[in-house]
Amino acid sequence: MTTTRSNVYRLVLAALFVALGLVMPFLTGQIPQFGSMLLPMHLPVLLCGFVLGWKYGLAVGALVPILRSVCFGMPPMYPTAVSMMFELAAYGLLCGLLYQLLPKKVINIYVSLIGAMLGGRVVWGVVRWLMMAGGVEFGWQAFIAGAFVQAVPGILVQIVLIPLLVLVLEKSKVLRKI
Repeated sequence: MTTTRSNVYRLVLAALFVALGLVMPFLTGQIPQFGSMLLPMHLPVLLCGFVLGWKYGLAVGALVPILRSVCFGMPPMYPTAVSMMFELAAYGLLCGLLYQLLPKKVINIYVSLIGAMLGGRVVWGVVRWLMMAGGVEFGWQAFIAGAFVQAVPGILVQIVLIPLLVLVLEKSKVLRKI
């Protein structure tokens, strides 16, 4: 593929991942409790990092929660969408970067994914702590509950679904063409 054509292809795929990030939360029926458990915006961002690399993953991750908040009012802009912007940007950045740097083995898909998931949650926790005036209202228990306990179903979905999709894309050689 020529460079211009390749860049257009990447941009179109990035737009697809943004659109998926905007639409997938509707699958949870706009019930915030289900959304915070299943994490529907996370899936396209993580997949974007694997497919398009860290630059696009970072951009899509930063854009999706803010754009969704502006367009649909969910998640609320402050503090949720703002902290999610940093979290999802870290997901896209880290999974794309780790996947790029590590040897192409199945185990490294999981290493990249879990590394991104942990790193993104740490970024989310730090941002939330800073936004809550130094953590007076956001302590260690709130971080563990918000980042891990409430998100267990979504974490499991991500650990099962994302590597399967990446493997399918690798087998079909879609990842090599981009």
